[in-house]
Amino acid sequence: MVDFLAENNLCGQAILRIVSRGNAIIAELLRLSDFIPTVFRLKDKSDQQKYGDIICDFSYFKGPEYYEGKLETKPELQDLDEEFRENNIEILYDYCQMHKKWKALYLDDLNEGVYIQQTLETVLLNEDGKQLLCEALYLYGVMLLVIDQKIEGEVRERMLVSYYRYSAARSSADSNLDDICKLLRSTGYSSQPGAKRPPSYPESYFQRVPISPTFVSMVIGRLRSDDIYNQVSAYPLPEHRSTALANQAAMLYVCLYFAPSILHTQQAKMREIVDKYFPDNWVISIYMGITVNLVEAWEPYKAAKVALNYTLDTANIKEQACRYASGLETLRPQVQQLLKEGFLREEIVLDHIPKLLNCLRDCNVAIRWLMLHTAESVYDPNNKRLRQIKDQVINDSKYNPKILFQLLLDTAQFEFILKEMFKQMLSEKQIKWENYKKEGSERMTELAEVFSGVKPLTRVEKNENLQAWFREISKQIESLNYEDSTAAGRKTVQLIQALVEVQEFHQLESNLQVCQFLADTRKFLHQMIRTINIKEEVLITMQIVGDLSYAWQLIDSFTSIMQESIRVNPSMVTKLRATFLKLASALDLPLLRINQANSPDLLSVSQFYSGELVAYVRKVLQIIPESMFTSLARIIKLQIHDIMEVPTRLDKDKLKDYAQLGARYEVAKLTHAISIFTEGILMMKTTLVGIIKVDPKQLLEDGIRKELVRRVAFALHKGLTFNPKAKTSELMPKLKDMAATMDGFYRSFEYIQDYVSIYGLKIWQEEVSRIINYNVEQECNSFLRTKIQDWQSVYQSTHIPIPKYSPVDESATFIGRLCREILRITDPKVTCYIDQMNTWYDMRTHQEVTNNRLFSEIQHTLGTFGLNGLDRLLCFMIVKELQNFLNMLQKTILRDKAVVDIFKVLLSAVNPVKGIVANAAKVYANAVAKTQKIWASYLDAILKVGQMQILRQQIANELNYSCKFDSKHLAAALDNLNKSLLADIEAHYQDPTLPYPKEDNTLLYEITAYLEAAGIHNPLNKIYITTKRLPYFPIVNFLFLIAQLPKLQYSKNQGMTCRKAADPVDWPPLVLGLLTLLKQFHSRYTEQFLALIGQFIRSIMEQCTSQRIPEMPSDVVGALMFLEDYVHYTKLPRKVRNFPDSSPLRLKIILN
Repeated sequence: MVDFLAENNLCGQAILRIVSRGNAIIAELLRLSDFIPTVFRLKDKSDQQKYGDIICDFSYFKGPEYYEGKLETKPELQDLDEEFRENNIEILYDYCQMHKKWKALYLDDLNEGVYIQQTLETVLLNEDGKQLLCEALYLYGVMLLVIDQKIEGEVRERMLVSYYRYSAARSSADSNLDDICKLLRSTGYSSQPGAKRPPSYPESYFQRVPISPTFVSMVIGRLRSDDIYNQVSAYPLPEHRSTALANQAAMLYVCLYFAPSILHTQQAKMREIVDKYFPDNWVISIYMGITVNLVEAWEPYKAAKVALNYTLDTANIKEQACRYASGLETLRPQVQQLLKEGFLREEIVLDHIPKLLNCLRDCNVAIRWLMLHTAESVYDPNNKRLRQIKDQVINDSKYNPKILFQLLLDTAQFEFILKEMFKQMLSEKQIKWENYKKEGSERMTELAEVFSGVKPLTRVEKNENLQAWFREISKQIESLNYEDSTAAGRKTVQLIQALVEVQEFHQLESNLQVCQFLADTRKFLHQMIRTINIKEEVLITMQIVGDLSYAWQLIDSFTSIMQESIRVNPSMVTKLRATFLKLASALDLPLLRINQANSPDLLSVSQFYSGELVAYVRKVLQIIPESMFTSLARIIKLQIHDIMEVPTRLDKDKLKDYAQLGARYEVAKLTHAISIFTEGILMMKTTLVGIIKVDPKQLLEDGIRKELVRRVAFALHKGLTFNPKAKTSELMPKLKDMAATMDGFYRSFEYIQDYVSIYGLKIWQEEVSRIINYNVEQECNSFLRTKIQDWQSVYQSTHIPIPKYSPVDESATFIGRLCREILRITDPKVTCYIDQMNTWYDMRTHQEVTNNRLFSEIQHTLGTFGLNGLDRLLCFMIVKELQNFLNMLQKTILRDKAVVDIFKVLLSAVNPVKGIVANAAKVYANAVAKTQKIWASYLDAILKVGQMQILRQQIANELNYSCKFDSKHLAAALDNLNKSLLADIEAHYQDPTLPYPKEDNTLLYEITAYLEAAGIHNPLNKIYITTKRLPYFPIVNFLFLIAQLPKLQYSKNQGMTCRKAADPVDWPPLVLGLLTLLKQFHSRYTEQFLALIGQFIRSIMEQCTSQRIPEMPSDVVGALMFLEDYVHYTKLPRKVRNFPDSSPLRLKIILN
């Protein structure tokens, strides 16, 4: 029969692909379960209120028109639905594509005779075919159990409905989406502790997609009767039989749910199954460490429960627990003896292979039984019977997790050393065998020459018979063939016997030299026998016996023990390395079939499981950086508070005071402890875990980065929380405290870098910038329609994650709280900003609130990244404010017919703009009076934008100052590059033949980021939003401005100030807010707006002149001041249209 797995065997290849795909789907399921957006769980009230109407379960299919109709009636829900779709469609698509790969038609093809000469019966007779068919059914069951365990039924339904709604075009063509929905609808199962098991679960779930009863019956029959993987050969002792068949037992457990009648009623079969597979165990691992307690799992099934009762008999439990307890006591000293330095030598290993393998078997079987049967996670604390069984096991086995863990460590180390020795011996096997053969042959040839009488040797007479005999023995040794190991071994034994006999019969004992030659030859022949017996089967047996896949999840319960042992003894890392490598052998289980099928999934599945294991290694070894930082904190405390700085000149009699030997000794001791920790992790050596190479130096650096990120992020989260009700702002004191904390971290890093051989400053800058940028990104998410998820963020990392804390107020992160606190204390409604002094004063008390030193303090605390992040956040806030403002303008002001009529009347009154408005005071006063009600919200928006622009200017000034001070060459280079680029761009617009950056050239984008970080930009020139043409826009803004002028007054020393504190308007934010708003529109709007102000000034002054009013009205002064400030902020030339130099209305008239 053709090899079942041969490439030309279509039947074998088809089922191999199915099994390979099954393993890949389970890995994909486990990976995706970590990325499911929490919003689909609808656990929080806020999520339920916000998304309850757009996230539906399968009840949606009963009346989709009702749900869609509800959305169509509410525009805000439509907007939210669209935003939700944009943010989640990618993960929904991945999720549903994975489920579409489940459908397989192999069995139908097999039954219908598609594969010539193959039927279900013939495939089950083949060893590989039998394994693959059993695995196919088993993996299908595992998939169903895993998805129900990892993704709750309601969540699955919501995700499938969302996918169906958001990708209707694709869904309509998906013929099997109905099948997927039928299969994956909620079962009512919950993996939460204490949750009740649904009735007829999981058999009713397994029967949603019918599978041939004949196929199920035949698979279960094979699993019941055969040792399908020939595992018993690796476990010859009868008491190890249940361990040998453990993988098959797991498969049988899953497959029995496809034939629940066996579990319910067929007592004979269940008794047979329990006697064969579960006579001494009741906790099993079904796939990659997913454990099941049969006591609980088989509770609803009468036949299964009765059969298992024999295993759960108190006497049997006691017998098993005591057996493993006594085994533990004898095995530990045995393994420790074997691990003693120099004990495991090559000759000892070769002479005692069976004994060493037996020791390995006993250790692994004991570890397996104890780990599974004492695990907390497999016993439901609410189940009385389970609690009793657990207590009995723990008491009778005298269970001590530390002792069990120690045995695991020693066994892993012993296994690792033995494997490495065997691998080396196998690689050198032939060379050594040939060398021994050559040495033996040469010895015999030399002895033959001795008895020839030619070669003189003390008192050896010539003996032609012996000469010929030794020559013959030499030829016989030479003729031994390495390839035919069996014949060579038999012949070698005969040659050894012959050499013993020749020494006895020919009285050669009297000659010591001849005896020595014979002894050496026998030794070489013995070595040849040992060497020829080094078989690869030993390595395979060790691989089977050393399987630790059952502990893939349980091992986490030993993490604290591992970390504590590392903290006490950092060199423990070397033993842990062997344990991690032992755990890595679990990857063989899912990867074997994927590899055999040459599937493209091999890389992704390998990466997933290897990544999981490496993440666990990092988690365990994280104790080293944690311990280092704890020591560091004490060092910094000693350096800052206890150790005095030694002056450059010191009196001899004060030397003892400054010595402070106790404190310095403590620092030295702590520093030594840090270096010992470093040494411990570096002893681990570079290790290949799965397919990922783990470099201990990189592991240490990543661990240090992770601990730094954790501590700095926590300090920023806790330190930058403000009480908005505090009488005096907490901002400056908290910033100073935070600066001291950050300085402490910085100094500790500077101190540690040489002792642990890392680039401290580089790590500090990279990680602090990452923390701040990530927090800015998360804060800005609230302003974005398409959110940046953690797995999409360039700043978030899997290995060095930035912690995410629950919000304490409306802000998501500390950077938002800082920004909103600055906005709160500089609120234009309660403060007055004096531009010349860069200072904010309280409007009522006239006390200073804050000044530009605030930004120096932020720079000192959070660095350039912090200021730059704050600037970026303010940009988002300005955009949001402008969008809300324009929305309000379009939806309320421009839709109010009465208000629009007023604009029309005023527009006709002021046309032409170059003319003078007749009866100006009355015209303007009427328009202002009639529109008074609309300006309150308008003023709020303008002041907020202006306030944020002032803050952005201050941040730019601070950044530019610090850049010039700390890095003058960078500042000069950026400034020159910026000017030269602008000159080139201007030249291109004058002459299009000159070069200009192409669309795919990122130069302008990149240089902008540098310029903003260096403060070489003007926030007032920035375009924040794209706008459309708006009717009456210049006249609306003009009316708004003249409506605010009566609230202000001109002071020679302070400029424009608020007239009444009860009706607050701060001048600089008002000017900058209007300037920013106009900047977002076409420049002609600005020209019309300025023309209207010019006309207003001329018209009012004309009226005053005609009425001989001696003083210039305050509104005119305000309008002129606005123009003066407008020219100042925009850096326009003083000659502006509509204001010729000859005009008598120049500002100097007022100022004089």
